[in-house]
Amino acid sequence: MEAWRARLEIDGASLPLEASPADEVQTAPAPPFCPDGAERPIPRPQDTTEQKTCDRGKKKRHMLKNLLLVNRALRILFLSETPPGRVHDKRIADTTPSPWPVGSQLRQDLGFQAFTLDGMDIIQPTKKPRGHELTRTQKARNRKISRRRVRIEHVHSSVKRCRMLKETIRLWKAGSRDVVMEIGCALHTFRVRLTPSWAPMV
Repeated sequence: MEAWRARLEIDGASLPLEASPADEVQTAPAPPFCPDGAERPIPRPQDTTEQKTCDRGKKKRHMLKNLLLVNRALRILFLSETPPGRVHDKRIADTTPSPWPVGSQLRQDLGFQAFTLDGMDIIQPTKKPRGHELTRTQKARNRKISRRRVRIEHVHSSVKRCRMLKETIRLWKAGSRDVVMEIGCALHTFRVRLTPSWAPMV
């Protein structure tokens, strides 16, 4: 993806995404962030290698994927580059520069299992051990986390109100698919600002 046109906003502090945010973001407050992968379908590629890398497997479709970073106000702060759909969420996070300030709370799902960052408070569900059951306390904690993270699915739904992201996009020009994703994320953030009914994540 070419240089991101969106802007990283953290409690009123604006920062160009194409710049390294490490220096300026340090002075901003440290709110909770929620990373998650967002997929979008594409036509079946003609190249054999690309077919394998874009094949999602589970959904029997060819996909592209982006990593989104959402804040408490449900605004999209960060949009990663676009890897093929087969690439795991954690692998994308490992290769993406960290845009959040040290000391922040990172609420992630099991797709980011074993993903850690120095100086970050990681909150994620407890994975069920093979051949064993979770305790009542662990199940209650998982439900509490899920009630918060379900708002991220609402963000994905809002982004994909742009039907070009929900249905198979048939644009072949280089970079055009990424521009559509940027527009979908920008429209969601605009709707959140415009509509007070978007209650912030607790």
